[in-house]
Amino acid sequence: MNRIRRYIRMLTIFTKRAGYVRGDYLKKIGYFKKQGEHCYFQPWNFGTDPYLISFGNNVHVASNVTFINHDITSLMFRYTDGNHTYKERQGEIIIGDNVFIGTNTTILYDVTIGNNVIIGAGSLVCKDIPSNVVAAGNPCKVIGDYNTYKEKITRKNLT
Repeated sequence: MNRIRRYIRMLTIFTKRAGYVRGDYLKKIGYFKKQGEHCYFQPWNFGTDPYLISFGNNVHVASNVTFINHDITSLMFRYTDGNHTYKERQGEIIIGDNVFIGTNTTILYDVTIGNNVIIGAGSLVCKDIPSNVVAAGNPCKVIGDYNTYKEKITRKNLT
């Protein structure tokens, strides 16, 4: 029954086409461990463990972002070693305030993304990202300063 309920919930999330509407709905149903105000979610699938994901205020997540909260290599080791005591690893993903996550980014478990962060498209976030930075790449690393980027965008919008 839980699997059917999960698929129905995913279908409902999928039908909320606008990012802010989807964010409001997810907050209303308490889908994540924590979710702040003014969140925009383009993705409709947040994996099997959304209760391990926390979002701050003013978080914007572009399309095709993948959240991975577990590592199932233990299943492989159980079979290889014939030892059924290996446990599946799970971990949280914590995202701060004022964060943008670009399209096709993958975020792994046990990662914290600080406040005032921009993650570039196509990144693999496999370690913590500090506050006030622009980060991108595979693996994701700091490539710039948040305030410098914000000033650049502000100047372009004024011209």
